[in-house]
Amino acid sequence: MSVLENVSLRPYNTFGIDATARYFASFDSPAALQAILEDPKWAAVPKVILGGGSNILLTKDYEGLVLKNEIKGIHIIKEDEAHVYVQAGAGENWHQFVMYCIDKNLAGLENLSLIPGNVGASPMQNIGAYGVEIKDVFYELDAWHVKEQQLIKFNKEACEFGYRESVFKRKYKDQFVILQVTYRLNKTPHFNTSYGAIEQEMERMGVKELSIRAISDAVIHIRSSKLPNPAEIGNAGSFFKNPEISKEKYEALKEAFPAIVAYPLPHDQYKLAAGWLIEQAGWKGYRDGDAGVHAKQALVLVNYGHASGEELVELSWKVIESVKEKFGVVLEREVNII
Repeated sequence: MSVLENVSLRPYNTFGIDATARYFASFDSPAALQAILEDPKWAAVPKVILGGGSNILLTKDYEGLVLKNEIKGIHIIKEDEAHVYVQAGAGENWHQFVMYCIDKNLAGLENLSLIPGNVGASPMQNIGAYGVEIKDVFYELDAWHVKEQQLIKFNKEACEFGYRESVFKRKYKDQFVILQVTYRLNKTPHFNTSYGAIEQEMERMGVKELSIRAISDAVIHIRSSKLPNPAEIGNAGSFFKNPEISKEKYEALKEAFPAIVAYPLPHDQYKLAAGWLIEQAGWKGYRDGDAGVHAKQALVLVNYGHASGEELVELSWKVIESVKEKFGVVLEREVNII
């Protein structure tokens, strides 16, 4: 595997930030990754793993080694009466993988259509949309332990999934490289259309018979209408998590702001729509230079061309402080800052 020097990372992150990697290499197999990690030349050099680059914000040049995960391959590894188990390489494009499963009439991922990024990020972030999260269909993954140089399997419990969280984001941050992920998909679909505007969108589309493809098409239409295409405007999708608050806090906010958008959760908790909070705080469509808040979805920060990572981080702090002042709610970033 060849290691390149002083490589621009602009093509490798959806924000389009023009940071430079001191060293850069890609790997397409566990053996290729192992070879470079075992090379004494790189033992003391800081490393970061890059997937689809759709959930990172680069704030400076990276002085270590960037390793681009390009492990591909999709395989049906087993099935039982109700499920089919599908394994995908971490370097596979997420949306293309979802389309593969829909083409095979395998249910469970249709609500997660058109989410940017690669397969490897799906369990790391516990990605989710329209009432579905990865933990709902996750079976297991293979990951390489960077320090111990061995393959470790993680089942659902070991991943400790939370809201846009897993052990790979905090507890084991930078300790493992996800190589491949196996999903347990349904032969008989369990349709989830109650969240967001899926049902209304399918009505507009004239859908007569409910199917996983109809749901996927509706989700694609909704996302395309609200979210900017990173190929046209730099962004990483949802920049902030939807905050979770207590029932008491929700009722107080509801009294002060009757139109507040919230969804009930177990244990007397409520999830607030962060985009609504940001919009009400006056940020929707805001622009300062090339850093801005998207005009159609306030949850998305955008790079209109030449914004720096530092400028986007500064804008995010302003949004956080503004929402905290107006609602007493502290937003948390979903995007990883590097």
